[in-house]
Amino acid sequence: MDISDLADKIVQGDRRALARAITLVESSRADHRDDATALLERLRAEGREALRIGLSGTPGVGKSTFIDGFGGMLTGDGLKVAVLAVDPSSARSGGSILGDKTRMERLSRDPNAFIRPSPSQTHLGGVARRSREAVALCEAAGFDVVLIETVGVGQSETVVAEMSDLFALLLAPAGGDELQGVKRGIMEIADLIVINKADGDLRATATRTCSDYSGALRLLRKRPQDPDGFPKALMVSAMEETGFRKLWEEMQTLIDWRRAHGHWKARRAGQARYWFEEEVRQGFLAQLRTDAAQAALQALGAQVAEGRITPSVAAAQLLEQIGVAPA
Repeated sequence: MDISDLADKIVQGDRRALARAITLVESSRADHRDDATALLERLRAEGREALRIGLSGTPGVGKSTFIDGFGGMLTGDGLKVAVLAVDPSSARSGGSILGDKTRMERLSRDPNAFIRPSPSQTHLGGVARRSREAVALCEAAGFDVVLIETVGVGQSETVVAEMSDLFALLLAPAGGDELQGVKRGIMEIADLIVINKADGDLRATATRTCSDYSGALRLLRKRPQDPDGFPKALMVSAMEETGFRKLWEEMQTLIDWRRAHGHWKARRAGQARYWFEEEVRQGFLAQLRTDAAQAALQALGAQVAEGRITPSVAAAQLLEQIGVAPA
């Protein structure tokens, strides 16, 4: 693969090249990883940045419909929008449906939009292992906004905050009482709580839910990266496409304030450090997937199952065999 040629095509906005590059970075083959690393290093020199927006919410809350309408509004404003949607993988077969593109009918036909569904595989935290690198590729391709849609499984989807500039949590009306707003985890890292389905018979309920969350957010300790009034709760209707303009204005207000006060650069620097450490951790875990490590794992596992050795001692022996000091 000619990495320089692929990089040049990505910078020129070639969609096929971008799709090929994302497939490359998602591959686990050793030669592909070398090519992916070289490609990302080549594109880093371009220095392009996009606004990265993480989006999460429980299944059925309307994430895909929201992205279809919200993304359409942004492209209507002349912005180029990339959507990285993560689909859950089956614990049995390992397969994923990857059906997000079919649920974003308008955006999938928009020449200023790019949608890429990816399987979560075994990676936890609501995103795919290489989502961060896919974001970097979309930035290099000249997209102005990158929407990162997580799997949508609950309170543990906090990894997306380590690759986004702004994190929005999508909730349905009457999805829980206001105490949900002070739960540690996903609620605590949200910059904006967006109550969807504020239409029809649910409009009044959405208004009450938004008020409840607004009250709960005031109980949280103010974060240094937030101006007064943030985080905040807002209402939208993905079906009627209302509330999108107000939401976008609030996003821009928050990002502009963070840029002006140095929090944008600090956040990105912290994220870079996080992903460096994550790559190191994944490298250590890869040592456990070698044939020698797997053989030792099976042998020691059998001894643990038979009660001949404790799990802690067995783990220490295995780590010593692969050259890692036990914690």
